[in-house]
Amino acid sequence: MPTVADLHKTAELEKFLVEAGLYEGEEESAKREDVLREIDHIVKEWVKQLTIQKGYGENMVKEANAVLFTFGSYRLGVHGPGADIDALCIGPSYVKREEDFFVTLHGALADMEEVTELQPVPDAHVPVMKFKFHGIPIDLLYASISLLVIPPDFDISQGSVLCDVDEATVRCLNGCRVADQILRLVPNAEIFRKTLRCLKYWAQRRGVYSNVTGLLGGVSWALLVARVCQLYPNAVPSMLVSRFFRVFTQWQWPNPVMLCTIENDENLGFSVWDPRKNPRDRSHVMPIITPAYPCMNSSYNVSTSTLRVIMEQFQFGNKICQEIELNKASWSALFEPFQFFEAYTRYLVVDIVADDEDDLRLWKGWIESRLRQLTLKIERDTKGILQCHPNPCEYADPSIKCAHCAFFMGLSRKEGMKIRGQKFDIRGTVDEFMHEIGMYTSWKSGMDLAVTHVRKKEIPSYVFEQGCQKPCPPTPIHADQQDQSDKTDTEVCTAAVSLAGQLKRKYDSVGGGDTESCKYFRMASVSPACEETSTQLHDDANFGLINCSTSPHESQESSVSGSSCAAIGAHGLVDETSIPVSLIPNVENDRTRTNLDQIPSQRVVEKDERKLEGIESLASSNCTEFMEVAEVVMGVVLTENVQLSGDEVI
Repeated sequence: MPTVADLHKTAELEKFLVEAGLYEGEEESAKREDVLREIDHIVKEWVKQLTIQKGYGENMVKEANAVLFTFGSYRLGVHGPGADIDALCIGPSYVKREEDFFVTLHGALADMEEVTELQPVPDAHVPVMKFKFHGIPIDLLYASISLLVIPPDFDISQGSVLCDVDEATVRCLNGCRVADQILRLVPNAEIFRKTLRCLKYWAQRRGVYSNVTGLLGGVSWALLVARVCQLYPNAVPSMLVSRFFRVFTQWQWPNPVMLCTIENDENLGFSVWDPRKNPRDRSHVMPIITPAYPCMNSSYNVSTSTLRVIMEQFQFGNKICQEIELNKASWSALFEPFQFFEAYTRYLVVDIVADDEDDLRLWKGWIESRLRQLTLKIERDTKGILQCHPNPCEYADPSIKCAHCAFFMGLSRKEGMKIRGQKFDIRGTVDEFMHEIGMYTSWKSGMDLAVTHVRKKEIPSYVFEQGCQKPCPPTPIHADQQDQSDKTDTEVCTAAVSLAGQLKRKYDSVGGGDTESCKYFRMASVSPACEETSTQLHDDANFGLINCSTSPHESQESSVSGSSCAAIGAHGLVDETSIPVSLIPNVENDRTRTNLDQIPSQRVVEKDERKLEGIESLASSNCTEFMEVAEVVMGVVLTENVQLSGDEVI
């Protein structure tokens, strides 16, 4: 049972969350309810009109109906100011997703003044229509179920809703079904909401809240918090936050986190998460299983690299919570933002440009959905030695007038790996990634992409203008080390030219002309040409990294787009957590030679293409062996993997 001290800490925590602005005001809350009522009216009228157009009788038109459900943070009651609303429209069997939802309803929304930033994503894993309605962001899904008439009191939790529907419809329906099931399975919904709101904010501050980049999304965080609430049914939020970090810093992944036993309905026949039967499920490194049939892994996007990042942040949270319990720290210390640009010495930069903001939104959405694949490919091609930490935030240079943005990925060597003169060539890896990006079916002229690398000291200043803290000045080093470091830095800086940097220089060169001028120079710009690059290393503790970026498309307007490559030399990637430079071994390279001549755009077109040599062999098999866990009784998992003191309530 909570003590007086626990209740006092909970009051302090709730006060902190209020002061942090995590709760929306009554006016915004009322506006959301009005927006949902309007959208509900729109989809009902849309179904009635389609019923008439498809030739159904008068009685059928009269009974025609659609129902609107919410899910995600809004349904769970943990949304904050400015958050989007996840909504699901359920319609009759004759109203289809492809030809009706993404065509006729899309057309109706496009004609409404209150609707802005309308973006259909029919090919997504969960097909969605994104837009803003009176300024409120909406993610609208559609599910056509096997009923001719949808009753006004339709119960989405019943299993019959899944009869005769496809996999995409099941995924659409499960968002609502999972949210409802979570609220049923926690012992106290209000305490669950307060704890989840706190930990969502913590995850955002620490840079580990993002499903699309391979971290954890909203559903996964809700499931983790709900499991801790089950384990400690009498605890208050301050206790649950502390127990959360204590439990999951000791959790033995890939043992799954489950709120209930996995249900298997042979009549419906949908595949459920089961590593004994499904080989793909055995590769999941951090399984967090949804409670509604068909049970799925909400964290299938997590990779070896991102699991390491998440676990490091869990350990940070556990350490701070221990200090809070001893009155050695306040809650504000727990929510200190993660200094991403302090944590590593090397970064990959993914620069994205388009002709206008609408094109950028589409292009960026496609690329962002594939960034996880770049992480996986780098892990694969370096046999897990080179690990990536994707930053879920996007950045833009305000001095560039073109539509653009950039994503950053921190690079580090896997902890404990002994490197003996190894050099990583990821040009082939980036090439493969760019080829997949180039398969975007809605690509337009002007959409472009570059993947380059930068050192910590080369991170563009606009990143820090958007709220990030600048890296601390390096510790002074010896003169001989400085000479070698300067030499290597010069070679790298010459090579690592970002697409955004090219745009800025081109734009500045014409005296800050209009957007059309910027557009012209973007299409005519060319990255430094990719020449043969060699870096000789003679120290086992250091390794080189070669990367190369290419344009995913070549059109008549931008056929001069080339590729950029660079070799990163001796003082390369180590496990960087603010290691003083003076502690890095003094390594003398006998020779470090890099040819990085820039070739004019016309010569790039005429020049024979050089074949980029990549990794000779790719690791195609998964290294993780999965345990037999599906029949483990709930609670035994915790007993086997988490050592808890006897005075704690379970």
